[in-house]
This record gives sequence, C-alpha cells and structure tokens, in this order.
Amino acid sequence: MGVWGLILNNMTAEELTGITADLVVDARGTACPGPLLAAKKAIGEIESGEIMEILSADEGTKHDIPRWCDKMEHDFLGVIETDSYTRLFLKKA
Repeated sequence: MGVWGLILNNMTAEELTGITADLVVDARGTACPGPLLAAKKAIGEIESGEIMEILSADEGTKHDIPRWCDKMEHDFLGVIETDSYTRLFLKKA
C-alpha cells in the first residue's frame, strides 16, 4: 500500500484522541527535517507494535512522517490538528 492509501485509511481524530502513546516525541521546536530526524532516532526506543506520537509545528512533517512510515513499513495511524501544532501517530512495525 502506498503512502496515499495509508493517509486515506487512517483513524479518525476521535479514535486517535483515545490512544495513549508508548512514546511521545516533542519536536515542536524544530524545523524540517528536525521532526523526522527526531522520530527516526526515537523509534528505537519502542518495541514492535507500540505507538509513537510525534508533536510538530512544521507543516512538512504531515507529509514526511507518513512517507517514512510507508518506506519502513510502520503503520501510520493518522493526524490530529491543533491550533499551533500537529500530533502524528504511528505503530512500529
């Protein structure tokens, strides 16, 4: 499945709000590619099947993380938009 299939089949904001992530990566203070690099570094801290949440204020992250998930075969679960940042969720392969 390509990245666009992942984006179209992701969870709703309501479903995502109910998730308790195993690891939260706060990359709100970094610009592209900082949030992606932070996610790549942090993914080793969780086990297969666990959930990671990435917090980012950079618009590019909404495209970078799903593409990276597709490439690495992690499950991209979806995005929650807030007023000042984005919450992105993935499940480690």
